[in-house]
Amino acid sequence: MAVDTAPARAQLIRIETDRRLGHEWDEWDGKALARNGDFSAQPGLFFRFAALAISAVVAVGAGVIFLLAPRLGGLWPYLPRLLWLGLGAAAGATWLWFAVLLLSFYGRVLLLPEQWLERGPYLRLMSITSYVARAFGRRDWVEHAAIDVYNALAERRHRTVGKGELLVLIPRCLSKEALDGVLAIAGRYDVPVFVATRGQLARRVIRERRPRAVVAVACERDMTTGLRDVAGKLPVLGLTMRLPNGPCRDAMLDLDTMERWVKSWVAS
Repeated sequence: MAVDTAPARAQLIRIETDRRLGHEWDEWDGKALARNGDFSAQPGLFFRFAALAISAVVAVGAGVIFLLAPRLGGLWPYLPRLLWLGLGAAAGATWLWFAVLLLSFYGRVLLLPEQWLERGPYLRLMSITSYVARAFGRRDWVEHAAIDVYNALAERRHRTVGKGELLVLIPRCLSKEALDGVLAIAGRYDVPVFVATRGQLARRVIRERRPRAVVAVACERDMTTGLRDVAGKLPVLGLTMRLPNGPCRDAMLDLDTMERWVKSWVAS
């Protein structure tokens, strides 16, 4: 007699900590989000705002030196000149690195190791660019584009990990359909799934589980913060969500992308 076997589903583990996810949306007024919470954007949007952010930082540095130069010159006549030279050297090195970033992304050839590209200075550039984008009301779109650039670079490393070395982190605001899909994927590849009920969950789970790679799911705002905190320590791929009913509830995600990522991470 044939016996039907239900598809494998991953174990769902919840851990409570002290800072809730979604705090980046505290100012939300309850109105419908633009484009039904879909903040997809072309990578070029990030690169344009990143160039603006770099220019702004250099301009602020130049302004500070200009204003303090008379007093600094009183301490040592050559000090202002050295500071100008230092600023020029730092600006030149930054623009050179930015050019390498552009070539690595659009040329599809990684010209620097990951600690000097997507898991190094890029994470700081993401954060600075996010602050600049807020001033123009484009934060979510710019962050989405930045995350897509990060993921594209990270995927090209073609990393794999062994069984039990991959971790999936998801927020509690997924719709039932999305949650069922994530658990089904994780079950097929025997990957544990943790629900991030609070913002410090990722660091705590990673510290306790010691995975070699992570697939994380979050909105653009939480993902930008999470990548900054975690991606410098171990490889991460970050999947953003669609928010058709506003932040922090019934979020949707691209399950095909998640399965492709999980499959590519797990060594056969």
